[in-house]
Amino acid sequence: MRKLNKMGPIVLGIVLLVGVWQLVTVLGGHDAALFPPPLAVFTALLVTIKDGSIFDHIQISLFRFFSGYLLAVIVAVVLGLFLGRWLKIWAVIDPIVQVLRPVSPIAWSPFIVLWFGIGNMPAIVIIFIAAFFPVLLSTVSAVKKVDAVYLRVAANFEMSQFDLLRKIVFPAAFPMIVNGLHMALGSAWIFLVAGEMVGAQSGLGFLIVDARNSLSLDLVMAAIIVIGVLGLLLDKAIRYFETWVAKIWGGQGV
Repeated sequence: MRKLNKMGPIVLGIVLLVGVWQLVTVLGGHDAALFPPPLAVFTALLVTIKDGSIFDHIQISLFRFFSGYLLAVIVAVVLGLFLGRWLKIWAVIDPIVQVLRPVSPIAWSPFIVLWFGIGNMPAIVIIFIAAFFPVLLSTVSAVKKVDAVYLRVAANFEMSQFDLLRKIVFPAAFPMIVNGLHMALGSAWIFLVAGEMVGAQSGLGFLIVDARNSLSLDLVMAAIIVIGVLGLLLDKAIRYFETWVAKIWGGQGV
């Protein structure tokens, strides 16, 4: 019963969105080829489901996304743990990070394509850049806020710096680091599509560009819907992960 109650608003929201969409296509007087109605879009989506092409694009996109995202998380968390402890080094690195962080990953695309060619790597690198900075900054901030009592206890036991980071700092900071993982996931998923529009020959971003070039705007809209649904599922997954971390290690759940 609780699950049904939770699904109610979601279903209502979807019905409302489709209803407004249909109303705009009817009252707006737009050509169906320029602004396809829901039925045409769902028909195009059904065709891609039947021939299996949409699943191929989804599989490739998810591979690129998780490759770039997980690599960024590992590198950013490791660096963040060390930089959060050695603040003098962070004082030098921080201005560099603040200069690079606002630059859109797509701005690097000419260099990325030149350095990595076409295929999976440009999209993976763009996703890496999009996810790296939120995780790094949240990790450094979390390490700075670790309770000094924990550090004094570790000093009394004469723990090495590696053991201190592994056994004390990381568990204490992780609930806050998870918030950075959440922000990075949303940013990385947004730039996945943009990354696949640069130097890729497959994936959901490429599908949008290819369908646009052939003026199949119903397929463009279908791909957009798939991207949105997958983004929603990823967001729900990371929210459940945040809640689990909050229950196990403390912190504020979502």
